[in-house]
Amino acid sequence: MHVTTADKRAAFKTMHESGCFILPNPVDVGGAKALQHLGFKALASSSAGFAWTIGKADNHVTVEDVCQHLAALSSAVEIPVNADFEGGFAVEPDKVADNVERCVRTGVAGLSIEDSTGDKNNPIYERALAVERIKASRKAIGDSNTLLVGRCEAYLWGVTDLKLVIDRLTAYADAGADCLYAPGLKTREDISAVVKAVAPKPFNLLIGGSGLSLKEAEDLGVRRISVGGSLARAAWGGFMRAAQEMAEKGTFTELGNGYSGGELNKMFS
Repeated sequence: MHVTTADKRAAFKTMHESGCFILPNPVDVGGAKALQHLGFKALASSSAGFAWTIGKADNHVTVEDVCQHLAALSSAVEIPVNADFEGGFAVEPDKVADNVERCVRTGVAGLSIEDSTGDKNNPIYERALAVERIKASRKAIGDSNTLLVGRCEAYLWGVTDLKLVIDRLTAYADAGADCLYAPGLKTREDISAVVKAVAPKPFNLLIGGSGLSLKEAEDLGVRRISVGGSLARAAWGGFMRAAQEMAEKGTFTELGNGYSGGELNKMFS
């Protein structure tokens, strides 16, 4: 049965109504297909993970690069894909809206908009502008049923002010965000406080190499968990260990730790 973009968007919205699910972040079509094969019900792109695949640093890709990538991911799998759409690749709300329209056309089921500026001295947008950017994104999505995620990046930039994060996320919810996200939260107390503040809207938690389990996050009221660039870093870890061994020692031991080629062919056949 062919799954349409409308089907994916409807399914994705339903997933946000109860429980807690993992939204893993592949970096390419092969990874997306593998994660679908493993039974995950939805995926999210990774801005960092994708950037590394084309030899660029995170936040140094173009909107054209990203939209091509999102279209490839979305068309490769029958499950919803949530786009890490960085800050909308523009500052002004009307230009963010134009790019959000492009993103929606790629077939994604959801997309996130961040409030980080990239300026270490002023790391997050002034509140009124940040809210207008979410409002513009909501309007650009229109009646496509694409889920909008509002992200407050304060903790990732060292602004560890929980009151500010809660104020931002509740303002983004009021501006039309369907799901809220504050990467960098670590403690159960902070996570629980944010979950309660944005309720009944769902909260996305970022988990890297350590931290809470799915069950523990669900008990705190988290609705979905993403892993950002962690899967990409895990893959690069294996690649770089094997490559460095060959370059520095002229030995090939690490190559023996690779995944079975036969199993990969079976999965993709």
